[in-house]
Amino acid sequence: MMEAIAEKQTTVDSKSNVRDEPVIDQDMTGAQTVGVPFADNPKMSMRNVNVHYADKQAIFDVSLDIGKNEVVAMIGPSGCGKSTFLRCLNRMNDTIDICRIDGSLQLEGQDIYDPKLDVVPLRARVGMVFQKPNPFPKSIYDNVAYGPRIHGLAMRRTELDEIVETSLQKAGLWNEVKDRLHAPGTGLSGGQQQRLCIARTIAVSPEVILMDEPCSALDPIATAKIEELIAELSENYTIAIVTHSMQQAARVSNRTAYFHMGKLIEVNDTEKVFTNPDHELTEAYITGRFG
Repeated sequence: MMEAIAEKQTTVDSKSNVRDEPVIDQDMTGAQTVGVPFADNPKMSMRNVNVHYADKQAIFDVSLDIGKNEVVAMIGPSGCGKSTFLRCLNRMNDTIDICRIDGSLQLEGQDIYDPKLDVVPLRARVGMVFQKPNPFPKSIYDNVAYGPRIHGLAMRRTELDEIVETSLQKAGLWNEVKDRLHAPGTGLSGGQQQRLCIARTIAVSPEVILMDEPCSALDPIATAKIEELIAELSENYTIAIVTHSMQQAARVSNRTAYFHMGKLIEVNDTEKVFTNPDHELTEAYITGRFG
């Protein structure tokens, strides 16, 4: 797929030698999303979502489905709104006083912004892995056991031990840490810390995992391990990932959503986005003309 991206880049560059670049309306006021933003079997459904920070609007009328056991990658230039939109999906933006969100955001038909909804169990169902690894200042064991303890998922120590082991296995970390479970989680390498945070997330049996640039602080070897893990986790979880790396989006996702200036410009099968996008803004971004 990445060879096709390179080929498309060459084609665009060669054309630019014989004619002027097309004028691209980057404002795209009132633009409608092109491609396939909706899914036949959605796990999460968002319709006409707008996000404001005080008087500044960050997200404009975004509608998108994330299908069950699907990996959706969100790409776009810095400041385009992709991380803001991702944080809406488990109400992380609730912590920002000046943030206002309107539209419909549903998890399997349930309005996640229902005032009666308790956000604690919501964030167990829709977990978040952040850009930088953030293990608690606790042991490896206690990092993973923290969520099951506060949610009452284990009545006995043997049950908790099983959850910890299973979560670390799913995160591809068990064999590396099984002999030092009571060592500090902060003593692990960066890539191991990120996998520990993923184990901590899946320990409470989420249905959806949100990842906000989970590999941006990692070296290529650690990044490859996280990408392999995403492929394995997608068999049991629905995943939405924000990434600045188009190569990573091409490797890990089923569909790719391109954001631009707070608008969702295009959603399509990942291969199509990177080889034959429907929108000129998407093509301009993936071929490096801006971003």
